[in-house]
Amino acid sequence: MAVARIYRQRESNLPPRDEALKTSPLLYTYRRCPYAMRARMALLQAGVVYEAREVSLRDKPADMLALSPKGTVPVLVLPSGEVLAQSMDIMQWAFMQTADAQGWWARAQTPENLTLWSSCDADFKHHLDRYKYPQRYSDAMGAEHHAKQAVQVLLQALELQLQAQPQLGGAMPCAADIGIFPFVRQFAAVDPAWFEALPLPKVQAWLAGWLKHALFETAMVKTIQS
Repeated sequence: MAVARIYRQRESNLPPRDEALKTSPLLYTYRRCPYAMRARMALLQAGVVYEAREVSLRDKPADMLALSPKGTVPVLVLPSGEVLAQSMDIMQWAFMQTADAQGWWARAQTPENLTLWSSCDADFKHHLDRYKYPQRYSDAMGAEHHAKQAVQVLLQALELQLQAQPQLGGAMPCAADIGIFPFVRQFAAVDPAWFEALPLPKVQAWLAGWLKHALFETAMVKTIQS
């Protein structure tokens, strides 16, 4: 999967950095955002030392907006001044710092995984938003409809794939696991009892495993606020 757009900024645009971290990337993040979550997990798994700045979505810092006018997280500022403003670009960059020595990115590039990932970020996210935040959308179909559609567009296919292997990377996880997991976590949390009653035992076990995974727990440690 090709890296999308990379924006260049002058060093003078960068916010003040802690002296010890000036040679490390700076990540603007929001703890509960699934896009930021997948980026943090990838950076941690790849062993990239980075400085995290927690962003208030109601009061976005001017320095972040100057670097990435789209105003959403995650945003990764490299020591060179380059800015990666998409979560998948950040994930790929992180794993490529060691030439993907452990194969986390490579294992995510199967046709099946790419289809799941695309479904997650497109149709599933569409229905997830309307299921979780029905008050934000003037949608006559209602939250229940979107919950069922979310199951159909992603979770059923995810269940089938996990029936053959414990992780999307096979015996070992891959970037697709940590790329999709935060969104399934968000979906399950809307109505845990309803989610647990779904005929998706493999997805439920996979989700439960990631919720207890040290990588996820580390990624959720609170950071300083920008």
